[in-house]
Amino acid sequence: MRLGLNIGYVATDAGGEHVRLAQVAERAGYTSVWAAEAYGSDVVTLLTWIAAQTESIDIGTAIMQIPGRSPAMTAMTAATLDTLTKGRFRLGLGVSGPQVSEGWHGVRFAKPLARTREYVDVVKLALSRQTVRYDGEHFMLPLPDGPGKALKLMLHPYRQHIPIYLAVIGPKNLEQTGEIADGWLSIFFAPEHAEASLGPLRAGAERSGRTLADLDIVANVPVVVGDDLDACAEPLRGYTALYVGGMGSRQQNFYNALARRMGYDEAAEQIQTLYLDKRHREAMAAVPRDLIDQTALIGPKERIAERLHAYAEAGVTTINVTPFAADEAGRIETLRTVSDLVAAEGLGDSDAR
Repeated sequence: MRLGLNIGYVATDAGGEHVRLAQVAERAGYTSVWAAEAYGSDVVTLLTWIAAQTESIDIGTAIMQIPGRSPAMTAMTAATLDTLTKGRFRLGLGVSGPQVSEGWHGVRFAKPLARTREYVDVVKLALSRQTVRYDGEHFMLPLPDGPGKALKLMLHPYRQHIPIYLAVIGPKNLEQTGEIADGWLSIFFAPEHAEASLGPLRAGAERSGRTLADLDIVANVPVVVGDDLDACAEPLRGYTALYVGGMGSRQQNFYNALARRMGYDEAAEQIQTLYLDKRHREAMAAVPRDLIDQTALIGPKERIAERLHAYAEAGVTTINVTPFAADEAGRIETLRTVSDLVAAEGLGDSDAR
């Protein structure tokens, strides 16, 4: 099992801490660092800044928003970053949600499954340096009856194959991911409910003549180390309530639906109702500790070590650590603790690179 660092967005320090955390992770044996974007900092600039100040750790987008860029632009960006880093780039893609897609990018959220498939088709076509001609429902290149010309990527990518990851949640999306991607970026992954996600992934992989072992199963996991389980869960209540309650509308919230599939129907409904009514503290209090415990690494080191085994046994191949601590020193210590535990428990991948 490999280790990655999930750093999220640029907040207030212009990325300085993100670079330092990536450097610590690189020295501690982490194989990748992942950044995100919503409607604040963009992921490409942040990862370029980090890549320029590291030497060996891979950089991954978790995610580049599909509605925010044309597939050709994404292919150009991926090829450029992979070339500049000499093969350290991983391309993570996702459709985001309807509120961001339509409210921020002005792109209709209709048919996200088909749109994703076509988008990945065009990205792969461009990266393979074939002349890009595509006749799809969502993407048509070149446009018909105009001056557009079918073009080929001018840049020769550093690698012939840049790995593509998809961040998805629903069963049909998971099956498609198994079929067309190299890896899956998960959120709120619970080893106890792993088969609900890995089953569709496996079916998709088999449809493309592969097995689940051909995919990188990436679990984004918040980590809080400490002796008191309740105290460790507390910093994650806001994070969980935001996603389960506030990431979407009452009619469409993928994270809320995921919590329901995990058996938290009543809690998911209560959290969403409270959050959308702007009763955020009550929504946080309504998050079951068990839900946090199943989807994060919390508690004493010995307990976290046990849970790391559970993730490995469930089929996770990369743990993306999100260190939740009060300050930078605490976050650095968390990264080192997880690395030490993985090594001590014999869970590390000796062929990680």
